[in-house]
Amino acid sequence: MSATPTLYEWCGGHAALRRLTEVFYDRVLADPVLEPVFRHMGAQHREHVALWLGEVFGGPTTYTDEQGGYPTMLSHHIGLGITEEQRVRWAGLIAASADEAGLPDDPEFRSAFVAYVEWGTRIAKGNSAEGATPPPDLPSPRWGWGEAPPYEG
Repeated sequence: MSATPTLYEWCGGHAALRRLTEVFYDRVLADPVLEPVFRHMGAQHREHVALWLGEVFGGPTTYTDEQGGYPTMLSHHIGLGITEEQRVRWAGLIAASADEAGLPDDPEFRSAFVAYVEWGTRIAKGNSAEGATPPPDLPSPRWGWGEAPPYEG
């Protein structure tokens, strides 16, 4: 019996997640709700998000090794004051971008992907609120398949 692939392996690895961040951030910069939050993102932002997603989905720990891991990710959200409208728009745009980027469209993968996006955007919103003090030294999350393993027909 073969081992169940990680979400990272199933989606196509770094190349697939990099396509996703390209499509997604092009949409973000054209979106009137999100563009003000992201208009000043650095040239490496798309790559860093692809590395983060890769690590979260069971790939290499490059984001932690090179960027500082979960504490660094959290620090990027401190003081942003993300609104619920922005959170929902971010979640919706990245889910829609997955199609254009060619990520797998099977329900098991998309369920796990959207579950992480919902969880992650709620964490980001909470940590962006005025006075938020996230724990300083948490490990990066590792997201899996949840209840439904990938279909291997």
